[in-house]
Amino acid sequence: MNHLISLFRRETVFCVSALLALLSMLAVPPDAAYLAYPDYRTLALLFCLMIIVAGFRSLGVFELLGRELLQRTDNLRSLSAVLVLMCFFCSMVITNDVTLLTFVPFTLMVFRMIHQEERALLVVVLQTIAANLGSMATPIGNPQNIYLFSVANFTMGEFAWAVLPYTAVSLVLLLAALLFLPRTPVGKYLAESKGDGHVSLRAILPFLVLLLLSLLVVFRVVPYGPALVCVAAVIWVVNRKLFGSVDYYLLLTFLCFFVFIGNLKRIPALDSLLQNLVQGHELWAGILSCQVISNVPAAILLAGFTENYQTLLTAVNLGGLGTLIASLASLISFKFFTSEYPARKGAFLGSFTVWNVGFLLILAVEAMLL
Repeated sequence: MNHLISLFRRETVFCVSALLALLSMLAVPPDAAYLAYPDYRTLALLFCLMIIVAGFRSLGVFELLGRELLQRTDNLRSLSAVLVLMCFFCSMVITNDVTLLTFVPFTLMVFRMIHQEERALLVVVLQTIAANLGSMATPIGNPQNIYLFSVANFTMGEFAWAVLPYTAVSLVLLLAALLFLPRTPVGKYLAESKGDGHVSLRAILPFLVLLLLSLLVVFRVVPYGPALVCVAAVIWVVNRKLFGSVDYYLLLTFLCFFVFIGNLKRIPALDSLLQNLVQGHELWAGILSCQVISNVPAAILLAGFTENYQTLLTAVNLGGLGTLIASLASLISFKFFTSEYPARKGAFLGSFTVWNVGFLLILAVEAMLL
């Protein structure tokens, strides 16, 4: 029982998705049609991207990038801008959750080093917003984009129209928010911290090639099956320990939601009800559902009951703002910050909510105008 409780606390979304899948099986007993439920292309891409990014992290690529950029700052505001904008742009390639896993601990370390711990809260909150909003700019920036880009068969123009206007405004808002930080000199502390690490091209090259291969799958140039086999084979040779770095619970969560939604669509009354609730209301259905079940499950759920995928894509990306669980990546920042400063949980939640709701309201108004 203790193991189950511990699993529920660690992987709440997976446990809920598994329960929903099991309950739906009572109404629709398993049969051959279940095999058509999953989007296997999305699952393969998620696996490939997670393990490739884990390879980059194992080489210290992102920490090295961060240290190099920090050497070009001399005051608190410019330092914070580098840390926040790294999250914004890196999340476009390495996903929002991996970005926060990499840079939030790095940020807390840097702010201890420069004796500005009291300013770390705002920077971590802005990093979280930056990662969640920057990740919406590319088809591989977050799991919901990977899924919707696959099932909707978007062209790049359609995808860009759904996300880039909001990405641009998000960048402006982040730059404006950084003005709340003072220009306190910190150059002397950063100069003392200069690292001497490096990453050899030979070590990084296999991961660069695999990333390119995965991008070709995203844009439907290469089929996902051979690419998946190739990625697995290369990782087995280069560093098989990376297989342990994959978030298999995320993959299982997707699988459970595929089963749940597939079964709902085979119950005529529920299918009709959900289509009536979602169709024509994709923007607010997406934003509001994210606040309760987070944006990845919301995307998978709502995509089963509408064909207006562009609006839904916008909705679930903007919906990652708001509550702490609207994007599960935000919990990463919360856990890191509160483990470092346990007495400041309330302060983090208050600041996080105010800034997230502010960003969400502005971007939601933009969405209604467009």
